[in-house]
Amino acid sequence: MTAPEISPPLDAILQEIKATAALPLAQAKTLPREAYADEDYFTFERDNIFKKDWMCLAHVSQLKTPGSYIALDLFDEPLLVIRDRQGIVRVLSRVCAHRAIDIMPDDDAFPREGEARLLVCPYHKWVYELDGTLRGCTQMHNAEGFDKADWKLSEFRSEVWNGFVFVNFDGNAMPLAEQYADFDRDIAPWNVADMEIAIELEWECDFNWKVMVENWMESYHHIGTHAATLNVNMPGELTWSEPEHPYFLHAHLPYTDKLRGELRASQAGGPAVPGFKWIEGLSETQAFEWGLFTGFPCFMFLTTHDRALWYRLLPVAADRCLLLTTTLVSKEAKDAPDYQEALASETEMPNTFHSEDMVMNAAVQRGLRSSKVVRGRLSHLEEPVWLIQRYLAARADGRYPEKANRAPYHGPRAMQAAE
Repeated sequence: MTAPEISPPLDAILQEIKATAALPLAQAKTLPREAYADEDYFTFERDNIFKKDWMCLAHVSQLKTPGSYIALDLFDEPLLVIRDRQGIVRVLSRVCAHRAIDIMPDDDAFPREGEARLLVCPYHKWVYELDGTLRGCTQMHNAEGFDKADWKLSEFRSEVWNGFVFVNFDGNAMPLAEQYADFDRDIAPWNVADMEIAIELEWECDFNWKVMVENWMESYHHIGTHAATLNVNMPGELTWSEPEHPYFLHAHLPYTDKLRGELRASQAGGPAVPGFKWIEGLSETQAFEWGLFTGFPCFMFLTTHDRALWYRLLPVAADRCLLLTTTLVSKEAKDAPDYQEALASETEMPNTFHSEDMVMNAAVQRGLRSSKVVRGRLSHLEEPVWLIQRYLAARADGRYPEKANRAPYHGPRAMQAAE
């Protein structure tokens, strides 16, 4: 009988991640399998990365009216993202202040999204206002010294940045306006706070959260995974990355000259190109590429000439995460006469390439479980994977990477710098 395989201790995993991240890009290789499969390391990430940094939960277009809410669970915390009567978006705990029940049990009678006038605990009918304050609690008049003002639903620290609702569990993260200041400048022309989610797709993923983020950020895989879909108009070999930033990643995936020509002709009154009404105020560089972003640790955002994409990623375990993929469009696009036609045609496209990614990501996780898995080398096109490694290594030491003061290693700006 073969003895069960034993993972190395957590300290050994952390040291190997740091050693791997210290390699220059030209010598870069993949992380040890334990970084994707070891539950002790996932627990370390939960406590030292996810709970200390910002996690994105919602977009304000999902919470349009007072009382509109989204209920979700993250790291054993039952959360309620809700807009109160004053229009303030909050992240409340769903744990009743009376007997600790989740006031929205896991049952079809309690929808995960909707609109509420009040928050009512089904156990003993304690009633809370939309901001979490206790409004009513029958049969508590004999409880000595009881004051309703003392018994609110707990609230987590949250911020709204560019229309996205983030939560910070430990309450000590840098304000998003400071942390993402450069990120904000990069995406300002899209005015994302005024965009609306038009398409949503949910996925239960049997793979590690980093498998998803790495796949999101590197477009090298377009050559294989999306050979007949995305790679036709956005060849993987054209992708390039911005220099290292402490708080986010930014990569570029340019369109082909053929697609650029078709889009220019369409804007000039020529044959229509499938899609939504263009985002106004974009430069040609901004319009004619996919702009790929990840705000650490896992806020995935993408810009195009006519829309934005946002992925809500909720890590569950070392080999499991939950994913919501969304498409956001401008209000002008939603008001356009051909919007419904565009929506119908464009809903199929993300489902197709997301499905391609899900197949590959699950296959990566299966490979990571194999006794024959090896530590592969990285292409220069996988620079974002190397940068993610450097973020993980820095967070293992309780810090963030340093902002790089250099030209990009590859791409048009690298060529210009070389000249």
